[in-house]
Amino acid sequence: MNFARRHLVCGWWFLLVYLFVGLLLEALHGFKFGWYLDVDNEMRRLMLTLGHAHGTLLALVNIAMGLTLRSLGSFTLRPSASFCLVWSAVLLPAGFFLGALMPRGGDPGIGVGLVPLGGLLLLYGVGRAALDLTRSPSFSGGEKQAEGEPRSRGAR
Repeated sequence: MNFARRHLVCGWWFLLVYLFVGLLLEALHGFKFGWYLDVDNEMRRLMLTLGHAHGTLLALVNIAMGLTLRSLGSFTLRPSASFCLVWSAVLLPAGFFLGALMPRGGDPGIGVGLVPLGGLLLLYGVGRAALDLTRSPSFSGGEKQAEGEPRSRGAR
């Protein structure tokens, strides 16, 4: 499977969806919808905002992973890490959105239970990718350095 393509395609679609949700939330705010703005609905507003923010960030994480895989040819991402990165971008925001549907008083709805699962998937995916990237031969820059030649600190 081409993980770079998977993360780029998923990331860009996630970004589109979560940015649309953000624009919808802005419209609810701008048109002063009580369902969104009333003091009694503070938990709902917080959950929807958290879902939008986390979804957008996780979309960008997936795009970054796709670009990392494309730029470092010898780096291979484990299928489990790829799975976790994609599904964390679904489950974590979905937990916030579902928690906003039926809040009870100051508590979110039961759907917020997906948030810890999405968070664990995210931790594993990022942690596994970081470990594998650190151990990857392409992480060192991929260019052979001549003996005695000082290592450059960047492009000049």
